[in-house]
Amino acid sequence: MFDKILIANRGEIACRVIRTARRMGIKTVAVYSEADADAVHVRMADEAVPIGPAPSAQSYLAIDRIIDACRSTGAQAVHPGYGFLSENPRFCAALEAAGIAFIGPGVGAIEAMGDKIESKKLAQAAGVSTVPGHLAPIADEEEAVEVSRRIGYPVMIKASAGGGGKGMRVAGNDDEARDGFRSARNEARSAFGDDRVFAEKFIEQPRHIEIQVLADAHGNTVHLGERECSIQRRHQKVIEEAPSPFLDEATRRAMGAEACALARAVGYRSAGTVEFIVGADRSFYFLEMNTRLQVEHPVTEAVTGFDLVELMIRIAAGEELPFRQEDVRLDGWAIEARVYAEDPLRGFLPSIGRLTRYRAPEEGPQVRVDTGVDEGGEISMHYDPMIAKLIGIGANRTAAIASIRSALDGFVIRGVNHNIPFLAALMHHPRFVEGRLTTRFIAEEFPDGFHGTAPAGEAADRVAALGAALLHRRALRGAGQGARDWVLRAGRQNRPVTVAEDADGWRVTLDGRSFAIRGHWRPGELLFDGAVDSARMVAQVDRRPVGLRLTHAGGEADLVLLTPRAAALAELMPVKAPPDMSRFLLSPMPGLLVSVAVAPGDPVRAGQELAVVEAMKMENILRAERDGVVGTLHAKPGDSLAVDQKILEFAAA
Repeated sequence: MFDKILIANRGEIACRVIRTARRMGIKTVAVYSEADADAVHVRMADEAVPIGPAPSAQSYLAIDRIIDACRSTGAQAVHPGYGFLSENPRFCAALEAAGIAFIGPGVGAIEAMGDKIESKKLAQAAGVSTVPGHLAPIADEEEAVEVSRRIGYPVMIKASAGGGGKGMRVAGNDDEARDGFRSARNEARSAFGDDRVFAEKFIEQPRHIEIQVLADAHGNTVHLGERECSIQRRHQKVIEEAPSPFLDEATRRAMGAEACALARAVGYRSAGTVEFIVGADRSFYFLEMNTRLQVEHPVTEAVTGFDLVELMIRIAAGEELPFRQEDVRLDGWAIEARVYAEDPLRGFLPSIGRLTRYRAPEEGPQVRVDTGVDEGGEISMHYDPMIAKLIGIGANRTAAIASIRSALDGFVIRGVNHNIPFLAALMHHPRFVEGRLTTRFIAEEFPDGFHGTAPAGEAADRVAALGAALLHRRALRGAGQGARDWVLRAGRQNRPVTVAEDADGWRVTLDGRSFAIRGHWRPGELLFDGAVDSARMVAQVDRRPVGLRLTHAGGEADLVLLTPRAAALAELMPVKAPPDMSRFLLSPMPGLLVSVAVAPGDPVRAGQELAVVEAMKMENILRAERDGVVGTLHAKPGDSLAVDQKILEFAAA
């Protein structure tokens, strides 16, 4: 067994590997860029080595610097985590040449499965079902149209070296094939240094289901069941769960057998994931193989009881798997939600900045939190904006959903925007609860994007009653225990309310209905964790210029508590209109202005491309919302943009 390993990664996954290594008695070495000098993984490790400037290409992707860090610290092996160099065969070969073990598969398997075109050919040869497609690199936009027509729309245009949702576009017609080819190739070149793209049939009403495999150097190959990863946005996973609510035992066995056959065909060793696209009739087709640990591996760990990182380390050290296929049992249910620093109200654009407040839910048998940040840490524009992975665990799917709902309510994040309201909306969505999932779920259920939710029905009354109690506490600061008559104002709606405070909480009468609220909360606290009418309720509490904002189950309510006289006067106040910014094209995110497609004086049509902004290695095409004429350019290609910074201005009508 190794005495010391180096983790060639950062953030959440680096912390995850360090925890297992520490439990195994293995010393750890962290590497870090200049931007990560104060990061959590750096403090957690036994040693830490700086490897260069913030850009990944000069630090976390610099093979020579990582190998130098191994030599200087005496690390005998490297765990790559996911992303960065985790599926880079040159990195694996360089480690081998330096006499350093790679905690992952061999060069041959990485090369074979890392190329999406060649991997499909190998899968076909191994008897694995594959999606119809064109398995040769596409030369230009016109060939993209020709190939797409031959396959039949809709098609998926995707990068051969792709992963993580980058370099992928769905095309439903010739114009979309041209645009998709161009964007996929540009993203692939930027993210992977390889601009080859190919096309395959896009399966409609598909589910994305993957099989976790493990193989050692002694000829043993097993699978640990499946993960349902159908809830995706722009081909990036948002929610994952194990097992799938869709598969039956026969399909699970068949998919597992094909996944293991593919692993054997390429001489696989370590943990890996074989991804399938599954149709409504439970027909399944090979999508790709990820030759690394997956982001969503915790849900498999929760239902099998195996530590995948530990098994990867033991396999890399030459040990044999301590179990066989017949020993694998799936027990219970687990659901993972990826908590990102992004703004779901602005098209899920990345949000960068400092975490002025950060508190994760308390972990326990029903809740696991994998994170690599802490309060005061910074979400950088240089890296993936993940804050944490939240895993809800239960005896069945209903219990796992209940666990993750409660934990989402208790996640305190301030300083950056985050997607928890959207995750909560997903967890409460009737279609999700029923398990009727496809990879089109988000596009179908939120066709115009996510615009937030407000508490409704019974939940709205509970939130209103709680808000009245907390505002009463803030207004009186504990002075006097008698009942007070107020008016609770939400927007332009006034509701009569009476609040009486006692030793254990409050008694609230709202619109003639009584609520018993129990819990201890002081003004300034960001979280209320108590009970309303004996049912537990967790809510975020934020001070507003006037009143409070309560967030519960993903819904937000802005509440103000007024005296009856003040409420009557508030009715007379005019509503201030927001400024008209419609004549400007604003950057929807912090990022790099890659290109501007128009010049002053150019007429533009609705839907026409105006500019491309790159953020987090993803290209975002900004289009005209209506016809007009370009007036003034306020930024040029190469400029770094802040959110809402002006890019161009349209001429007056």
